[in-house]
Amino acid sequence: MRAVIMDAPGQITVGERQDPRIIEPTDAVVRLTATCICGSDLWPYRGVEPADHTPMGHEYVGIVEEVGAEVTTVRPGDFVVGSFVISCGRCEICRSGYPSRCVHAVFVAGNIGTQSEKARIPFADGTLVATPGQPDADLIPSLLAASDVLGTGWFAADAAGAGPGKTVAVVGDGAVGLMGVLAAQQLGAERIIAMSRHADRQALAREYGATDIVTERGDEGAARIKELTNGLGAHSVIEAVGTEESFLQAIRSTRPGGHIGFVGVAHEGVTLPMDGVFFAQVHLHGGPAPVRRYLPELIQLIWDRKINPGTVFDLTLPLDQASEGYLAMHERRATKVMLTL
Repeated sequence: MRAVIMDAPGQITVGERQDPRIIEPTDAVVRLTATCICGSDLWPYRGVEPADHTPMGHEYVGIVEEVGAEVTTVRPGDFVVGSFVISCGRCEICRSGYPSRCVHAVFVAGNIGTQSEKARIPFADGTLVATPGQPDADLIPSLLAASDVLGTGWFAADAAGAGPGKTVAVVGDGAVGLMGVLAAQQLGAERIIAMSRHADRQALAREYGATDIVTERGDEGAARIKELTNGLGAHSVIEAVGTEESFLQAIRSTRPGGHIGFVGVAHEGVTLPMDGVFFAQVHLHGGPAPVRRYLPELIQLIWDRKINPGTVFDLTLPLDQASEGYLAMHERRATKVMLTL
């Protein structure tokens, strides 16, 4: 089968890999309909994380071709959406609502790789969710978004306590930040402040429910949030970047007693001044999003056409042109790239 391989940082090829097959009785083999490039895929592309003939991709939708003997919730022919983390759905951690930290957790990226024609998904019952039927073609981008970027933005908004009467500030205008805006709107936030310097992303943030746009960054951005909230700061802040500057901006934009949902992946060198964190007196909750927890709800919202997160994809390419998709995102010519099969 064809699959995207990162041979080394900045080097993408579409080569041949062996077709997946059922190994464990809890496995499913999925023939992918669409996949995409994530902002986190740019870390190895830019050399921040290692890459050595690494199978890429962790966001995916498709049709089940085969299941193991113990799989009960999906069957061949089902159209499914999968989480970017494999989870059993049965352990104590999964049952507590954190399947991304399942005792059997495996990250799809680098281990399975779903920028490919097919994928073997372990623990299919705990990882995949079937849609109510075969989706119309125009729903596929939105269902694909649910696999990671929408679920991650939703978790960030939920962790930040977004809801009625709340002012939510969103640090980061990439795909996850934009999905955080959409989630905050769906959760009933009264005011949503998107922090963005890019006109196209500002327009999309407005489409998803942003009421205000702040172009300043860092301390200036935090000061502007305070200005807009009577000097108090936002009740809820979504941090969707993962740098030291963005995290400090989020903390300084949050009122005492407020909540920060952080989903930006931090890397080596990111440190926080703990005296500032201590006196900020804010709640911090985040990490790899438990997307599987939210998938049934998100799929239904998409199926009922109540949300349209698929508009976050502003470039669509065939799988064979994946290298151009990576370059477009690296150069910020695209917010998020969908790859079709």
